[in-house]
Amino acid sequence: MQIHVVTPGQSLYQLSRVYQVPVAAIADANELHTAETLVVGQALVIPIVGQYYVVRPGDTLGGIAGEHHLSAQRLADVNGLNAGEPLQAGTRLYIPPAPRRSAETNAYLEPRGGAVSPALTRAAQEAAPHLTYLGPFSFRIRRDGTLERPPLGDLRKITRAQGVTLMMVVTNLENDQFSAELGEVILNDTGLQDKLLSTIIATARELGFRDIHFDIEHLRPQDREAYNRFLRKAAAAIHREGFLMSTALAPKTSASQTGAWYTAHDYKTHGEVADFVVIMTYEWGYSGGPPMPVSPIGPVRQVLEYALTEMPASKIMMGQNLYGYDWTLPYVPGGAYAKAVSPQEAIRLARTHHARIDYDAKAQAPHFTYWDPSGKEHIVWFEDARSIQAKFDLLKELELRGISYWKLGLPFPQNWLLLEDNFQVVKKD
Repeated sequence: MQIHVVTPGQSLYQLSRVYQVPVAAIADANELHTAETLVVGQALVIPIVGQYYVVRPGDTLGGIAGEHHLSAQRLADVNGLNAGEPLQAGTRLYIPPAPRRSAETNAYLEPRGGAVSPALTRAAQEAAPHLTYLGPFSFRIRRDGTLERPPLGDLRKITRAQGVTLMMVVTNLENDQFSAELGEVILNDTGLQDKLLSTIIATARELGFRDIHFDIEHLRPQDREAYNRFLRKAAAAIHREGFLMSTALAPKTSASQTGAWYTAHDYKTHGEVADFVVIMTYEWGYSGGPPMPVSPIGPVRQVLEYALTEMPASKIMMGQNLYGYDWTLPYVPGGAYAKAVSPQEAIRLARTHHARIDYDAKAQAPHFTYWDPSGKEHIVWFEDARSIQAKFDLLKELELRGISYWKLGLPFPQNWLLLEDNFQVVKKD
């Protein structure tokens, strides 16, 4: 796939001529209407095999080849060049596709209102070919050791048809909030734990779940070891039944990091007892916080590099958001929450308000500002083809197990195209 960033005056018709790809193919890949104008700074995925690179002053054949994991001779041969000759700025080189490595993928899905909506069902159907796991969010622990089930709708049928493993997400949510008090009750009562584990295993058998995924958050610091003991006990029981066990972890950068979301999450123990972990490397920019990228590449790397000191790369799933946020300015702590927007909605907003999209190279994230009809300024940080490719490159560099998305339902078609371009998605069923 080629990622192309729109410059002033460009159109789909012009790009179709440059890349020798039909207008409809580019529009379909990016879910655009052919009549829509392009936004300056918008990143498009061009559906071609391989990609093109335009030589910049100071570039060398060896440097370009190394950046794309090729030998200089291979790149020269593909482009009919002499490997010893200097490159001319402005020359367009063809970069052949690199071999794809295998990776596991997961996506959470959060039904609301007691049912899986038609829109969420469609999102699951569209994503399923690209997924190893699908995690309906969530099976909520009750204080008596039983579970409150989420609606499943047609999700079991969809996953069976596409060879997707159902992930049973078990949480300590009460009243839509992670409850430290509920965690205390369950983690310090062996009888309740036995009842809970029996319920989990019976439910997994009944409904066809093959991975039990504990997303237990916001625990009391003093319950860290209690949580570790519970996970060891759970892993033994779950593995006896032939199921996988995985966990979700807050994004820590050291073992000593403290706080309500961090202290009780022991990376080393999770890495020892779980088959794999999902590290929630997102929400630096969040709805109630100051405007900033949701998953800036620097902090994401820092978390993952710490995780690699506590567990093998083969157990780590990098978390990735499928959304951005639209903040009203000026930001006021405790004021109005930012609105979650899909990448597609972000592009629509930029087009509607004639905004130019800029790209923060340090954070590897796109953003733009606009003024609404009431005269208020907004800033939008979101994801695009460039930012998701940066995460895929990091995943490959660190040789991680795969990627986990929060959450389905906010359209980002470029993600799935680039995912398949970069990886061979593992199917377990």
